[in-house]
Amino acid sequence: MVPAQETGTSEPGASLVEIFASAQGEGPEVGRSTVFVRFGGCDLRCRWCDSPGTWRTVPGCRIETRAGSGDFEDRPNPMSVAEIAEICAGLAATRSTWISLTGGEPLLQPAVVAALATRLRQAGFRTYLETHGLHAEALESCVAQIDLVSMDWKLASEVRWAPGQAGCSDPETEFHDAHARFLRIASRESEVYVKVVLTPSTREAEFEAMLDRIAAISPTIPLVLQPVTPCGGVDARPEASRLLGWLGRAEARLSDVRLIPQTHPVYGVL
Repeated sequence: MVPAQETGTSEPGASLVEIFASAQGEGPEVGRSTVFVRFGGCDLRCRWCDSPGTWRTVPGCRIETRAGSGDFEDRPNPMSVAEIAEICAGLAATRSTWISLTGGEPLLQPAVVAALATRLRQAGFRTYLETHGLHAEALESCVAQIDLVSMDWKLASEVRWAPGQAGCSDPETEFHDAHARFLRIASRESEVYVKVVLTPSTREAEFEAMLDRIAAISPTIPLVLQPVTPCGGVDARPEASRLLGWLGRAEARLSDVRLIPQTHPVYGVL
Protein backbone atom coordinates (compact mmCIF):
# COMPACT_ATOMS: atom_id res chain seq x y z
CA MET A 1 0.00 0.00 0.00
CA VAL A 2 1.28 3.47 -0.92
CA PRO A 3 1.87 5.37 2.33
CA ALA A 4 -0.11 8.54 2.97
CA GLN A 5 2.04 11.60 2.46
CA GLU A 6 1.86 14.85 4.37
CA THR A 7 0.77 18.00 2.54
CA GLY A 8 0.66 20.46 5.42
CA THR A 9 -3.04 19.76 6.12
CA SER A 10 -4.95 17.08 8.02
CA GLU A 11 -5.76 15.38 4.72
CA PRO A 12 -3.36 12.84 3.19
CA GLY A 13 -1.38 13.73 0.09
CA ALA A 14 -1.95 11.86 -3.15
CA SER A 15 0.58 10.19 -5.43
CA LEU A 16 -0.88 10.65 -8.92
CA VAL A 17 0.24 10.10 -12.49
CA GLU A 18 -2.13 12.45 -14.33
CA ILE A 19 -5.47 14.27 -14.39
CA PHE A 20 -7.23 14.83 -17.71
CA ALA A 21 -10.66 15.20 -19.31
CA SER A 22 -12.00 12.74 -21.86
CA ALA A 23 -14.91 10.37 -22.47
CA GLN A 24 -15.40 7.14 -20.58
CA GLY A 25 -14.20 4.35 -22.84
CA GLU A 26 -15.41 1.25 -20.96
CA GLY A 27 -18.43 -0.24 -19.27
CA PRO A 28 -22.06 0.88 -19.03
CA GLU A 29 -21.14 4.58 -18.74
CA VAL A 30 -19.20 4.44 -22.01
CA GLY A 31 -19.17 7.72 -23.92
CA ARG A 32 -19.98 9.95 -20.96
CA SER A 33 -17.92 13.04 -20.23
CA THR A 34 -15.37 12.12 -17.56
CA VAL A 35 -12.43 13.65 -15.73
CA PHE A 36 -9.85 10.97 -14.95
CA VAL A 37 -7.73 11.16 -11.81
CA ARG A 38 -5.08 8.51 -12.37
CA PHE A 39 -3.40 7.21 -9.20
CA GLY A 40 0.16 5.89 -9.22
CA GLY A 41 1.04 2.41 -7.97
CA CYS A 42 -0.44 -1.02 -8.70
CA ASP A 43 0.13 -4.38 -7.04
CA LEU A 44 -0.96 -6.50 -10.02
CA ARG A 45 0.57 -7.06 -13.43
CA CYS A 46 -2.09 -7.83 -16.06
CA ARG A 47 -0.89 -9.27 -19.36
CA TRP A 48 -2.99 -6.81 -21.36
CA CYS A 49 -2.24 -3.69 -19.29
CA ASP A 50 -2.44 -0.52 -21.39
CA SER A 51 -1.03 1.79 -18.71
CA PRO A 52 2.21 0.26 -17.35
CA GLY A 53 3.35 3.77 -16.48
CA THR A 54 1.00 3.57 -13.50
CA TRP A 55 2.60 0.49 -11.93
CA ARG A 56 4.87 2.54 -9.69
CA THR A 57 4.57 5.91 -8.00
CA VAL A 58 6.33 8.81 -9.70
CA PRO A 59 7.78 12.13 -8.46
CA GLY A 60 5.37 14.30 -10.41
CA CYS A 61 1.92 14.40 -11.95
CA ARG A 62 0.88 15.83 -15.30
CA ILE A 63 -2.26 17.99 -15.40
CA GLU A 64 -4.25 18.82 -18.53
CA THR A 65 -4.41 22.60 -18.74
CA ARG A 66 -7.73 22.77 -20.59
CA ALA A 67 -10.29 20.01 -21.13
CA GLY A 68 -9.64 18.12 -24.34
CA SER A 69 -6.61 20.18 -25.30
CA GLY A 70 -4.00 17.49 -24.82
CA ASP A 71 -1.73 20.13 -23.32
CA PHE A 72 -0.27 19.28 -19.93
CA GLU A 73 1.75 20.92 -17.18
CA ASP A 74 3.78 19.14 -14.52
CA ARG A 75 3.20 19.38 -10.78
CA PRO A 76 5.05 17.60 -7.99
CA ASN A 77 3.69 14.77 -5.86
CA PRO A 78 2.22 14.56 -3.31
CA MET A 79 -0.76 16.63 -4.37
CA SER A 80 -3.30 17.89 -1.86
CA VAL A 81 -6.89 16.70 -2.02
CA ALA A 82 -8.06 20.31 -2.22
CA GLU A 83 -5.81 20.95 -5.22
CA ILE A 84 -7.03 17.81 -7.01
CA ALA A 85 -10.68 18.70 -6.41
CA GLU A 86 -10.12 22.20 -7.77
CA ILE A 87 -8.46 20.82 -10.92
CA CYS A 88 -11.33 18.38 -11.46
CA ALA A 89 -13.89 21.16 -11.15
CA GLY A 90 -11.98 23.21 -13.70
CA LEU A 91 -11.80 20.38 -16.24
CA ALA A 92 -15.37 19.09 -15.81
CA ALA A 93 -17.78 20.21 -18.53
CA THR A 94 -20.81 20.19 -16.20
CA ARG A 95 -21.83 18.88 -12.78
CA SER A 96 -23.04 15.73 -14.57
CA THR A 97 -19.46 14.94 -15.66
CA TRP A 98 -18.17 11.85 -13.92
CA ILE A 99 -14.94 12.08 -11.92
CA SER A 100 -13.16 8.75 -12.33
CA LEU A 101 -10.68 7.67 -9.68
CA THR A 102 -8.56 5.22 -11.62
CA GLY A 103 -5.02 3.94 -11.83
CA GLY A 104 -2.93 2.08 -11.20
CA GLU A 105 -4.95 0.99 -8.20
CA PRO A 106 -6.65 3.82 -6.26
CA LEU A 107 -7.37 1.63 -3.24
CA LEU A 108 -3.67 1.50 -2.41
CA GLN A 109 -4.39 5.07 -1.23
CA PRO A 110 -7.82 4.65 0.44
CA ALA A 111 -7.57 7.70 2.70
CA VAL A 112 -7.02 9.89 -0.36
CA VAL A 113 -9.93 8.24 -2.16
CA ALA A 114 -12.25 8.87 0.79
CA ALA A 115 -11.19 12.50 1.27
CA LEU A 116 -11.30 13.35 -2.44
CA ALA A 117 -14.65 11.66 -3.04
CA THR A 118 -16.09 13.53 -0.06
CA ARG A 119 -14.90 16.89 -1.41
CA LEU A 120 -16.18 16.14 -4.90
CA ARG A 121 -19.59 15.06 -3.61
CA GLN A 122 -19.85 18.24 -1.58
CA ALA A 123 -19.13 20.18 -4.79
CA GLY A 124 -21.94 18.35 -6.59
CA PHE A 125 -19.92 15.84 -8.63
CA ARG A 126 -20.36 12.07 -8.92
CA THR A 127 -17.35 9.83 -8.39
CA TYR A 128 -16.59 6.61 -10.22
CA LEU A 129 -14.03 4.26 -8.65
CA GLU A 130 -12.18 2.01 -11.13
CA THR A 131 -10.48 -0.77 -9.19
CA HIS A 132 -9.09 -4.28 -9.59
CA GLY A 133 -11.50 -5.39 -6.88
CA LEU A 134 -9.17 -7.16 -4.46
CA HIS A 135 -8.75 -4.81 -1.46
CA ALA A 136 -11.99 -5.27 0.47
CA GLU A 137 -10.83 -3.59 3.69
CA ALA A 138 -9.63 -0.52 1.79
CA LEU A 139 -12.96 -0.33 -0.03
CA GLU A 140 -14.87 -0.56 3.23
CA SER A 141 -13.07 2.54 4.50
CA CYS A 142 -14.19 4.75 1.61
CA VAL A 143 -17.11 3.17 -0.28
CA ALA A 144 -19.76 5.33 1.44
CA GLN A 145 -18.34 8.34 -0.39
CA ILE A 146 -18.32 6.64 -3.83
CA ASP A 147 -21.28 6.83 -6.24
CA LEU A 148 -20.32 4.02 -8.63
CA VAL A 149 -17.81 1.19 -8.24
CA SER A 150 -16.40 -0.23 -11.47
CA MET A 151 -14.94 -3.51 -10.27
CA ASP A 152 -12.65 -5.60 -12.43
CA TRP A 153 -12.88 -9.33 -11.79
CA LYS A 154 -9.36 -10.47 -12.54
CA LEU A 155 -8.79 -14.04 -13.68
CA ALA A 156 -5.70 -15.38 -11.95
CA SER A 157 -4.37 -17.07 -15.07
CA GLU A 158 -4.04 -13.63 -16.72
CA VAL A 159 -2.30 -11.65 -13.95
CA ARG A 160 0.50 -11.87 -11.45
CA TRP A 161 1.33 -10.18 -8.19
CA ALA A 162 3.71 -7.25 -8.22
CA PRO A 163 7.34 -8.19 -7.45
CA GLY A 164 7.92 -8.90 -3.78
CA GLN A 165 4.30 -9.71 -2.94
CA ALA A 166 3.57 -13.10 -1.44
CA GLY A 167 1.91 -15.63 -3.67
CA CYS A 168 -0.59 -18.35 -2.88
CA SER A 169 -0.69 -22.10 -3.46
CA ASP A 170 -4.11 -21.73 -5.16
CA PRO A 171 -4.23 -18.25 -6.73
CA GLU A 172 -7.43 -18.91 -8.69
CA THR A 173 -9.42 -19.64 -5.55
CA GLU A 174 -7.69 -16.77 -3.73
CA PHE A 175 -8.62 -14.30 -6.46
CA HIS A 176 -12.23 -15.45 -6.70
CA ASP A 177 -12.71 -15.36 -2.92
CA ALA A 178 -11.09 -11.92 -2.62
CA HIS A 179 -13.28 -10.58 -5.42
CA ALA A 180 -16.39 -12.03 -3.78
CA ARG A 181 -15.57 -10.32 -0.46
CA PHE A 182 -15.04 -7.06 -2.31
CA LEU A 183 -18.28 -7.33 -4.27
CA ARG A 184 -20.35 -8.01 -1.15
CA ILE A 185 -19.12 -4.76 0.38
CA ALA A 186 -19.56 -2.74 -2.80
CA SER A 187 -23.09 -4.05 -3.45
CA ARG A 188 -24.19 -3.20 0.10
CA GLU A 189 -22.90 0.36 0.08
CA SER A 190 -22.84 1.70 -3.49
CA GLU A 191 -23.91 1.19 -7.07
CA VAL A 192 -21.58 -1.38 -8.62
CA TYR A 193 -20.94 -3.31 -11.78
CA VAL A 194 -18.39 -6.02 -12.54
CA LYS A 195 -16.15 -6.03 -15.61
CA VAL A 196 -14.08 -8.98 -16.79
CA VAL A 197 -11.49 -8.80 -19.57
CA LEU A 198 -11.68 -11.82 -21.88
CA THR A 199 -8.71 -13.01 -23.95
CA PRO A 200 -8.03 -16.00 -26.22
CA SER A 201 -6.42 -17.65 -23.16
CA THR A 202 -9.42 -17.21 -20.84
CA ARG A 203 -10.11 -20.50 -19.06
CA GLU A 204 -13.68 -21.78 -19.06
CA ALA A 205 -13.46 -23.00 -15.46
CA GLU A 206 -12.37 -19.57 -14.23
CA PHE A 207 -15.20 -17.89 -16.11
CA GLU A 208 -17.77 -20.28 -14.61
CA ALA A 209 -16.34 -19.83 -11.11
CA MET A 210 -16.74 -16.07 -11.48
CA LEU A 211 -20.38 -16.47 -12.54
CA ASP A 212 -21.01 -18.78 -9.57
CA ARG A 213 -19.78 -16.19 -7.10
CA ILE A 214 -21.54 -13.19 -8.66
CA ALA A 215 -24.85 -15.06 -8.86
CA ALA A 216 -24.53 -16.17 -5.23
CA ILE A 217 -24.18 -12.53 -4.13
CA SER A 218 -26.90 -11.15 -6.42
CA PRO A 219 -27.93 -12.16 -9.97
CA THR A 220 -28.96 -8.55 -10.64
CA ILE A 221 -25.41 -7.15 -10.42
CA PRO A 222 -24.49 -5.92 -13.92
CA LEU A 223 -21.65 -7.77 -15.62
CA VAL A 224 -19.67 -6.31 -18.53
CA LEU A 225 -17.77 -8.77 -20.72
CA GLN A 226 -14.88 -6.83 -22.28
CA PRO A 227 -12.97 -8.40 -25.17
CA VAL A 228 -9.33 -7.58 -24.67
CA THR A 229 -7.79 -4.77 -26.69
CA PRO A 230 -4.52 -6.31 -27.97
CA CYS A 231 -1.78 -4.77 -25.87
CA GLY A 232 1.21 -5.80 -23.80
CA GLY A 233 1.44 -9.56 -23.80
CA VAL A 234 -1.85 -10.16 -25.65
CA ASP A 235 -1.87 -9.81 -29.44
CA ALA A 236 -5.39 -10.93 -30.43
CA ARG A 237 -9.04 -10.78 -29.36
CA PRO A 238 -11.15 -13.87 -28.70
CA GLU A 239 -13.14 -15.17 -31.64
CA ALA A 240 -16.74 -13.99 -31.97
CA SER A 241 -18.10 -17.49 -31.34
CA ARG A 242 -16.36 -17.66 -27.96
CA LEU A 243 -17.52 -14.16 -26.99
CA LEU A 244 -21.12 -14.96 -27.87
CA GLY A 245 -20.87 -18.26 -26.02
CA TRP A 246 -19.66 -16.48 -22.87
CA LEU A 247 -22.43 -13.92 -23.28
CA GLY A 248 -25.11 -16.61 -23.50
CA ARG A 249 -23.80 -18.52 -20.49
CA ALA A 250 -23.61 -15.36 -18.40
CA GLU A 251 -27.13 -14.29 -19.44
CA ALA A 252 -28.46 -17.64 -18.26
CA ARG A 253 -27.21 -16.84 -14.75
CA LEU A 254 -27.38 -13.04 -14.43
CA SER A 255 -30.07 -10.55 -15.41
CA ASP A 256 -27.90 -7.71 -16.76
CA VAL A 257 -24.98 -8.78 -18.97
CA ARG A 258 -23.41 -6.69 -21.72
CA LEU A 259 -20.63 -7.34 -24.24
CA ILE A 260 -18.77 -4.01 -24.56
CA PRO A 261 -15.28 -3.55 -26.01
CA GLN A 262 -13.05 -0.61 -25.14
CA THR A 263 -14.17 2.29 -27.30
CA HIS A 264 -11.51 4.95 -26.68
CA PRO A 265 -8.92 3.31 -28.98
CA VAL A 266 -11.50 3.58 -31.79
CA TYR A 267 -12.14 7.32 -31.58
CA GLY A 268 -8.61 8.20 -30.55
CA VAL A 269 -8.97 9.84 -27.16
CA LEU A 270 -6.93 9.22 -24.03
